[in-house]
Amino acid sequence: MQQTLYESTLKSLPLLARGKVRDVYAIGDEHLLIVTTDRLSAFDVILPDPIPGKGAVLTAVSNFWFERTRDIVPNHLSGLSLADVLPDAGERAQVEGRAIIVKKLKALPVEAIVRGYLIGSGWKDYQQTGAVCAIPLPAGLRLADKLPAAIFTPSTKADMGAHDENIDFEKASAILGSECAGRVRDVSLAIYTSCAEYALERGIIIADTKFEFGLDADHQVVLIDEVLTPDSSRFWPADSYAPGSSPASFDKQFVRDYLETLDWDKTPPGPALPAAVIAQTAEKYREAQRRLTE
Repeated sequence: MQQTLYESTLKSLPLLARGKVRDVYAIGDEHLLIVTTDRLSAFDVILPDPIPGKGAVLTAVSNFWFERTRDIVPNHLSGLSLADVLPDAGERAQVEGRAIIVKKLKALPVEAIVRGYLIGSGWKDYQQTGAVCAIPLPAGLRLADKLPAAIFTPSTKADMGAHDENIDFEKASAILGSECAGRVRDVSLAIYTSCAEYALERGIIIADTKFEFGLDADHQVVLIDEVLTPDSSRFWPADSYAPGSSPASFDKQFVRDYLETLDWDKTPPGPALPAAVIAQTAEKYREAQRRLTE
């Protein structure tokens, strides 16, 4: 397994930002180098302990889906290689397998969330209102039930450390414009439906996920960031799925569940993770990658 990377330190490119998981560097005016580290965030707080190999898993899984969804929507991958932008072998070695070179696009200020199953904040919303993000659902659904059809429930993008806010499609249209919002919704549902069907054949239920999009110079919607990874999605093992209880997962829900047992107010600094939780989380990420891509 490659060396754990909590934070990249490339000197040959200007650092633009460090997000919860990704470090972003500028490559001229038209491209970015995105390094996916082994940092883990939960409840919008970056935890102090990295998950070994996580960044490489997220990169490999995203690249797999980017290729698989090219016929549905263009994506931000540039086609440039790491050697093209990092001539120094030492710097390349630091980020090999966890860095991508992408076109620099204008990111849309709305996260595209698709839910295929009733879980998380959607379950809480449904219990209170009988709907999820103002989308009415049939009565009598149980926790983790499959929805009659996947639903698009966008949210605003919050600043680091703050929480995203669920919004309805009308508000998303006001933010993005009706044509752009409609394109984002339709593409999101198409990607989710196609990829969830594929994943199910590999024994993984994709319960819900979030996508991010940008606009290119021609104002076309382009898929950016990451796609259907254990960080951006809820992955459940299909062979043990049973509605009525919270399913086991391949994603960071395992860490969230552990954190819920602590006396922690979900504000920084995040608590340290036991070695066993780190090891089991790393294995869950690797198993998701194996099932989906091998």
